[in-house]
Amino acid sequence: DVTDADAVDLGGRTVLPGLLDSHTHPALLAGTAAAAECFPPAVLSADDLVRVLDAHAATISGADAWVLGRGFDDTKFPEGRMPTAADLDRIATDRPVLVWRCDAHSAVCNTRALEIAGITAATVDPEGARFERDADGNPNGVLTEIAAVNVVAAFIPAPSRDEQIDAIVAIGDELASRGIVAVCDLLSSRIDRPLETFRAAAERGLRTRVALYPGWDPEAPLGELTDDDRTGPIRIAGVKVVLDGAYSNRTAWVHEAYPDSCDHGLRLVDDADVLAAGDWARRNGVQLAVHAMGDRALDRVVELFEDQEPWLDGIPSVRIEHATIVSDAYLARLGSGRMSFGIATHTVFFFAEYDGYEKALRVEQVPDAYPIARLYAGLEPLALSSDRPATAWSGADDVMLSVEAAVRRRTYNGIEFGAEAAITVPQALLLYTSRAASLSPLEGVGRLAPGLDGSFAVLDRDVFTVPDDEIASVRVAETWIRGERVFVR
Repeated sequence: DVTDADAVDLGGRTVLPGLLDSHTHPALLAGTAAAAECFPPAVLSADDLVRVLDAHAATISGADAWVLGRGFDDTKFPEGRMPTAADLDRIATDRPVLVWRCDAHSAVCNTRALEIAGITAATVDPEGARFERDADGNPNGVLTEIAAVNVVAAFIPAPSRDEQIDAIVAIGDELASRGIVAVCDLLSSRIDRPLETFRAAAERGLRTRVALYPGWDPEAPLGELTDDDRTGPIRIAGVKVVLDGAYSNRTAWVHEAYPDSCDHGLRLVDDADVLAAGDWARRNGVQLAVHAMGDRALDRVVELFEDQEPWLDGIPSVRIEHATIVSDAYLARLGSGRMSFGIATHTVFFFAEYDGYEKALRVEQVPDAYPIARLYAGLEPLALSSDRPATAWSGADDVMLSVEAAVRRRTYNGIEFGAEAAITVPQALLLYTSRAASLSPLEGVGRLAPGLDGSFAVLDRDVFTVPDDEIASVRVAETWIRGERVFVR
């Protein structure tokens, strides 16, 4: 029972239910905590990238220590090309350097890293990925798609478990500063024993609710889950399959070739693996989450599952992650099949990565690109999310940045992008609260109501009345999780 003595005067400020980030990557952040941030707008050229990594290298001891970075967006570079080993060799030739692209699907490394990984002109490309090459056929350091990156990244020494736990606790503090009280980690297997590690972080002070979605690896099948694995504030909530690449570097799997090319992107897994992951999710009573960006990948998800019986009640059995191109016909198809589908999508993508989308989308596709208003009206289990750190912007998990992009439909450089898909501030915030909660098993959050867990965010200004072009500057003043104040600005 609450008495007057328990009451806290918030001074008439705007209060929101605690915010949910339904597609993000804290395990990836914890596993690469040693990487320097190379996001726009700080890094806008290959020279900027070299400068940031060179300064980072000066802080690293050990002659053989890896120099790591993440987040560059080559589509914003004036030279209009991916950096290569030749660029990173300017930082070091005697120790390995690797930096992930903003989509976290591709990367570039220096010559020393290629040598350590044993990649030569004779090395065969991994399935669904490429070691890019120069005119003479020699690898140039560009690693396109996850399987190629992993060949090199396998040699990077993993942080200790204690370091990972401490990093997760720090990530929880940062999330609280954004008003975020619960997240879905859509590739939690980027660290070893993710459930055990996140629960250990909770014992050290992590307050964030976390739904974990390990990646499906046919070479290392997941074990069967127990009831304990599926319950509690830190739980296994599903399994993730990465079906294709990304639009920003033209690796999303598409029906029609990308403009001025014969390239249809990359399909990363076959039907058998997607269906096997779905069977595992069904047996274990958790969700299947499928990364699908290109229109061909999106069609394939529906083709594989639309006639199957859902296995979960109250939340979708199949989540589609990103869902870049959604037509009226596609949305109708999602709703007409037997399967229950939901979508986690973004506005920060077109805001931050417009340069890449401008080159990858055909003109007739733009009205169907991230059509948030259409999705809001036609699909109940729907969320906006950050995909941090696989987003080309520093602070991509700033909810107010995504809300402003949803309302104004303008890119970072002021270009209008599908104005007819705009939604209102209240609608956008529902996609970070109650509507987001309908997408995944994050219990007790998303609303302020008796019986829920008392998590909320206090804003420094009223986001519902500020001018549209000031929404992104609204800040979280306080965050409360389960009735305890955990952040004060």
